[in-house]
Amino acid sequence: MDLQKPFSYQFEDTQWLTKLGLGALITLVPILNFAVAGYVVQIVQNVASGASEPLPQWDDFGEKFRDGLILAVAALIYTVPILVFLCLPLSVLIASGILSSNSDLKDVASALAAVGGVTLLCLFGLFMLYALVLSIIRPIILVIFSRERTLAACFRFGEIWKVLTNHPGPFFTTWGVVILAGLAVGIIVGFITLVVGWIPCLGGLVSVLLSLGTTIYLVTADAYLFGEFRRVALDGAPAPASPAVP
Repeated sequence: MDLQKPFSYQFEDTQWLTKLGLGALITLVPILNFAVAGYVVQIVQNVASGASEPLPQWDDFGEKFRDGLILAVAALIYTVPILVFLCLPLSVLIASGILSSNSDLKDVASALAAVGGVTLLCLFGLFMLYALVLSIIRPIILVIFSRERTLAACFRFGEIWKVLTNHPGPFFTTWGVVILAGLAVGIIVGFITLVVGWIPCLGGLVSVLLSLGTTIYLVTADAYLFGEFRRVALDGAPAPASPAVP
């Protein structure tokens, strides 16, 4: 896997400014920004197929929005366990608050509050573990989805596990690079923002432009890495060059 290409291929495209600029603007629009996830899917497809220019055009917006919407629904479903388990201790704490208003039930309210607090603390550890698992399997879900583009593809747990256990090296390389790149860019942008932020008007404008630019840059870099991972894990040998998805 080429670990330098994901961070430079964007600028090899003659229309990179237009493509990334539109992507940055779309990220600002609620709901419509689902299409950015669909844009990522098309980059993954292009990289996996060996396209010479992986960055797609923005002309098939409806298709991108559809793919992004499916991924958003899948993400919502994956968060359901957190919402369900969170409701239990919160319900206990709310009940204890209601009961505490009755002097005859203060002891019961105190006991419920203690139980709810301990339960919430224990579940917090489980939430963190679940969030870690989701961060690990997210790239695998994306590459599987990019091949079939159905909601069902996001929940093929057997295939997710098979990909992870059969290709741990490429996967954890991809996963680690994505995380480190995000941290590095975040530190750099934070430093620049701190330096120029005190300048009236200009500082705010630079901060906004940096935020938008680095967001879409990291999104496209991650997508390239996921495409390389798909080519290794799902498609076997590197595919010959083919036309990019428009």
